[in-house]
Amino acid sequence: MKSFAWSVLAAFALLASALAAKVPVSSLRNAKTPGNVVPNRFIIELSAPLGNTKRDGASRETHEVLYSQMRKRSVSFQVDREFNSPGLFVGASVTLKDANDRNEIASMPGVQAIHPVHLVAPPKPVVSHVVTGVNDAAVPADTESTHIITGVDKLHAQGITGKGIKVGIIDTGIDFTHPDLGGGIGPGFKIIGGFDFVGDAFNGSNTPVPDPSPLDQCNGHGTHVAGIIGANPGNAFNISGVAFDASLTSYRIFGCTGGTPTDIIVEALLRGVSDGQDILTMSLGGPDGWTEDSASVLSSRISDMGKIVTIAAGNDGADGMFFTSGPGNALDAISVASLDNTVIPLQNATVVGVQHDPVTYFDALPLPITQTLPIFATSTDTTVADDACDALPDSTPDLSKFIVIVRRGTCTFVQKLTNIAAKGGTVSLIYDNGSGFDDIDVGNFTSALIQADDGVFLVQQFAAGKNVSLSFPQSGASTQFPDPTGGLISTFTSYGPTNDMFFKPAVAAPGGNILSTFPVPLGSFAVLSGTSMATPFIAGVSALLFGLKGNSPAVGRGARDLFETTAQLVASSKTDGDPLQTVAQQGAGLVNAFQALTTNIIISPGELLTNDTANFVSLHNFKITNNGKTSESFKISHVPAGTALSLQTGTSFFNDGPVPLSTNFASIKFSETSLTVHPGQTQQITAHITAPTGVDPSLLPVFSGFIQVESATETFHVTYLGVASALKDAQVVDDTDAFFGVNLPVLTDPAGDFLTNATNFTFVGEDVPSLLMRLAFGTAQLRADLVDPSEKIATTLNKRGAPEELSFPSAAAGSAAAIKTVGSLFELDFQPRNTDENDGTEFNLFEFDTPTFANGSTIPNGSYKLLLRALKVTGDPTNEADFESWLSPVIGVQVPSS
Repeated sequence: MKSFAWSVLAAFALLASALAAKVPVSSLRNAKTPGNVVPNRFIIELSAPLGNTKRDGASRETHEVLYSQMRKRSVSFQVDREFNSPGLFVGASVTLKDANDRNEIASMPGVQAIHPVHLVAPPKPVVSHVVTGVNDAAVPADTESTHIITGVDKLHAQGITGKGIKVGIIDTGIDFTHPDLGGGIGPGFKIIGGFDFVGDAFNGSNTPVPDPSPLDQCNGHGTHVAGIIGANPGNAFNISGVAFDASLTSYRIFGCTGGTPTDIIVEALLRGVSDGQDILTMSLGGPDGWTEDSASVLSSRISDMGKIVTIAAGNDGADGMFFTSGPGNALDAISVASLDNTVIPLQNATVVGVQHDPVTYFDALPLPITQTLPIFATSTDTTVADDACDALPDSTPDLSKFIVIVRRGTCTFVQKLTNIAAKGGTVSLIYDNGSGFDDIDVGNFTSALIQADDGVFLVQQFAAGKNVSLSFPQSGASTQFPDPTGGLISTFTSYGPTNDMFFKPAVAAPGGNILSTFPVPLGSFAVLSGTSMATPFIAGVSALLFGLKGNSPAVGRGARDLFETTAQLVASSKTDGDPLQTVAQQGAGLVNAFQALTTNIIISPGELLTNDTANFVSLHNFKITNNGKTSESFKISHVPAGTALSLQTGTSFFNDGPVPLSTNFASIKFSETSLTVHPGQTQQITAHITAPTGVDPSLLPVFSGFIQVESATETFHVTYLGVASALKDAQVVDDTDAFFGVNLPVLTDPAGDFLTNATNFTFVGEDVPSLLMRLAFGTAQLRADLVDPSEKIATTLNKRGAPEELSFPSAAAGSAAAIKTVGSLFELDFQPRNTDENDGTEFNLFEFDTPTFANGSTIPNGSYKLLLRALKVTGDPTNEADFESWLSPVIGVQVPSS
């Protein structure tokens, strides 16, 4: 019989103000499961060998022992994949008929761990533009700006190009026919090999069709990643990969569309190790918040071997703190944040009739205007607040033969342009009113924003009766406009730390407006933005490191500390006096490849974690080693970063990004503030870190900063991070009415009614209950059980009076933890929090569509309550006091006799 099925159903951004008494459940279907869990699929890790197996290399027998044990315990299963890498990862991916059998499997001798399979969304750049040629305006004006700001250009000048190093790219495949990626695959080519684990048609839910060739000419993400690492110099765009002499291998794990399950990622990682890759890079992942996923755990082990694994930090910066991406949460891998490029490629219009510099307008491509047209200003008052917000006067001429100049302000751009169009206007330039020079939404109109000074000049010339016209060159008019956020962390970069208080991201690299290769049928080159673009940059720097220092395990294990301690600190804005960006988003800063690879000073560790106030670690040691030939003197000082205020005041809701920063900093005392380290010597410094005072602990303030180690010629730092509150005090389950106008959690029926009183269900057709809830914070354990309605259970979240009781025969009760339960409905481990985004992550809706428990047994007709429990962050799962809990009204199960 079908188990007591649950699903998380899709949502709209339903706020109390927009929601009446009902949520139409039928309209909320087809959503994501919590953490994108693939129902009933699990990865089992084994402590090889199992049973009485004695011989080495007995993984085959190990698997058979596992399956035999599962059959003896009446576990019904299907084997999807086997993993046979003794010393690294031995196990299997299975589909269980009964998801609750995971507990039975976990108790078997030799089973080290069992984790759910997650569906990882397809890589999606934040910005994407396929370029049309070398004169395309979207091509960054300084194509090597990313190399310049990181010192890669200096390493190239010294002939350090990654030759002889192998980089495995786990992504969407590569168009290896691209001439700037070598034009082929196999020995003698840049792309030396690869494997397609899935096939073009794979979408994450159908059956993969493996193929020896990793060719991708339908997606492009992996080809862009490959170019960032290894594009050949001398191409038409005058760009090159960071490590253009490295050898690349492509592991294709995504089809043309759709996601991929984590067991395929595990398989690809193991294949990369067996193929002898020095570096593995993954520009993929999704919101997770925990370090326990199988792909994260395996990535960390591979890093521990001395290989370098670089993984995207994620593009969910809009969702605020504690929203890290898996598998980027891997403890010892390098999670990479994105930094905005320093220039924006914009267009220039030519001024005709009067002397004036070209007018820069905010568009990557030329406006499609081939004629030189005179200007017309809708107002000659350059201080007017509501220019063209109302219908233009009857005296306005036919504007179809003019470039219309209009001031920004009061109403929407589209409203202004609509009024202009009513008078025949088809092309307009909107001049800024001080709100900022940026991209604007003009709907389907032909228009762009220009700077305030240019607009004022044009209007004044028009008012003076000058014959002023504008032309829009269709090529050769691109301009290198300084990006106002260039050199800052990209706002889309996901914030850390992990829910279990690990340091993520590790380091930043250029990821905004990056030009790189793209599949030939899709245009050959594209400008993309995302942490997906920053991640291969660090993989390329890693290849330069291995190429210079050798690819020994010691060099690999030290890479993250080396990149972190030599990184460049990143501000939170370009306003003087604003603090440095929180470490929870910039990591240790922007990679400084030249210093990292040429310094003789080694500092370790690169990260210090003080944890939260309930588990605070104040004393930390770090070491300075001088591998040079001369003595070096250092000064030790403290450089704080902004303290990030995670939560909105008076709520359990996280602040959206950019997260507000406080200047209440931590303080640090050092065992010594100056020292000299002689050649070959190592000295230790002790730092005593004190959490900041004056911050409200209810806001979950995340403090961070840098211990600066400065010599006469170089500057290094050790990065620290902590929370100035106890994480266990943070609310996990949202119990407010902010989203639905009713206190959560709540039961609903198929009509969308909120059930606050006892309700019977027949489980015939759609007569089934659902549980609607939101997680305000991540939880390591989320479970729902049925309990007898007469049980006296003190819950933490119930705010309403006791609901009306129904009279049914009492069911036989079992026990779970300290509370007697009738049976389990579901148990989910290591769940991420919900967001306020309109993307299926806003809430969880668990639909119980059959009257069965998670183990497949039938729920007897009777009267029950649903007990929901969520473990607090840092809570003890064996202590009931560490769970938040909620008890539902009575659910009557009245299934008709068949």
